[in-house]
This record gives sequence, structure tokens and C-alpha cells, in this order.
Amino acid sequence: MPFDKATVLGKYEISYFECSTCGFVQTEDPYWLEEAYSDTIGHSDIGLLSRNLINMELARTVIALFFSRQEKFLDYGGGYGLFVRLMRDKGFNFYLYEPNCENMFASTFDIKLPTSTKFHMLTAFEVFEHLKDPLAEIEQMLKLSPNVFFSTTLLPKPSPKPSQWWYYSLEGGQHVSLYTRASLNYLAERLGVRVYSNARNFHLLTNKKISPFIYSLAMRFRISQVINLFIRQPSLLSQDYLKVVGRPLE
Repeated sequence: MPFDKATVLGKYEISYFECSTCGFVQTEDPYWLEEAYSDTIGHSDIGLLSRNLINMELARTVIALFFSRQEKFLDYGGGYGLFVRLMRDKGFNFYLYEPNCENMFASTFDIKLPTSTKFHMLTAFEVFEHLKDPLAEIEQMLKLSPNVFFSTTLLPKPSPKPSQWWYYSLEGGQHVSLYTRASLNYLAERLGVRVYSNARNFHLLTNKKISPFIYSLAMRFRISQVINLFIRQPSLLSQDYLKVVGRPLE
């Protein structure tokens, strides 16, 4: 049902709609996205570096607690490849899928879609709010991996209007889908998986049964850092250097 109107990119007045059942909020068909993605990483995204450091700690914890550290992983929509480089430096065999901008930090670990390669876990940080058709696109992610660890900030209660909440990102025009906890439950049910959440910004889709309490505890950054002190994983930096330049790192 109609929710509100707002101006994106400083010039396009658009409509937002809200699901009366689960509270999911989405824009009208986003005809402005090509222009919005002319600057893939928005100039207002000054938290890019610190966010990747936080994501690295939390992803390491999720893998260590719930999955296998020896498998292949994929960062979906991973931007410049900084997160992939950080995770490989920590010893996790990560690859990158990014259709919209240059992979600057992990260029030899690109994945093109479609691919027959399967991954143990897929990460998607600050991606879900960009999806035009969430159900179909998340279904594609789950074909790459049965486990999807992702971040997107959930709508507060009651849902604020676009002019009242920064996460609509009106100046950038790229955030077209905003979620509630109930909408994540709906997506998980439709896709035949479980969903775990810290009820704020970090969530996990998986067919595995885990403790919601332990998951929520692991999403506390300071606790995650402590857990990671006990993770011993040899860095992939040296072998990656050999792959890039053809000689060992001395």
C-alpha cells in the first residue's frame, strides 16, 4: 500500500510502498538506478573502511562457530574487494562477485556469474537494500551457497518516513528495499531456510539449526573480537602474492 513520497538524487520525486502484512518498504520501479550507480560507492559512505573491519571480525566468528574454516567463501556485491583481501589475510579462502565497480584489492579472486562453483558461505554486506527483486535475487544467492551471512539495517518500529531516517539514503538513490524482522521471516519461509538475526543489522540465512542466543551473542563486536583471539588460521597472503607476481613473498 502507498507509504510516502520522497526526492532521491536531489531531483526525482518517487513513491514508497509498504507491505501491510510484514512492513517491508520498497520504492516504485527504480528507473533512476543507472544514474545512481554512476558513482558506485557513494561519496557519503565515509564508513567504508571501519565497516569492513567490523564485518571481518563478525564473519570470522560466524564461520568459526557455525561452519567450516577450510571451505570456499564468496563475498557477493563486495565493492572494491577490501573485505575479501582482509579475510584472505586472515586465512579464509574468499572470492568476490561485484558487477558494478572495480575490484581493487583482490583482483585475482573475481568470480563471474553464472558459475558452477559452490561456496560454503556467502556474505552480502549492505547489499539487500539495493535489491530490486529481493525474493528472486536472494534465491540466486542461495543457489551459490546454502548459508548467507548479510547486513542490512532493519526498519525501526514504527517505520519512519523516508525524510525521517538516514538509511533510506535519499541523496544516493541506491537503497530501494527496506526490511523488517517480519519481512526476513517471510523471505526465509518462502525460500525454505531459517533466519537468525541480532534484530538490528546482522542476519544469517541457513538450512542449519543453530542457537539464536549464541548467534545474537556472537554479533556483539567486543565478544566477537575475544572469540577471534582463539582462531588460528594461517594467512593466505604469501600464496596470494605468489599467484599475483610469480615469486614468493620474502
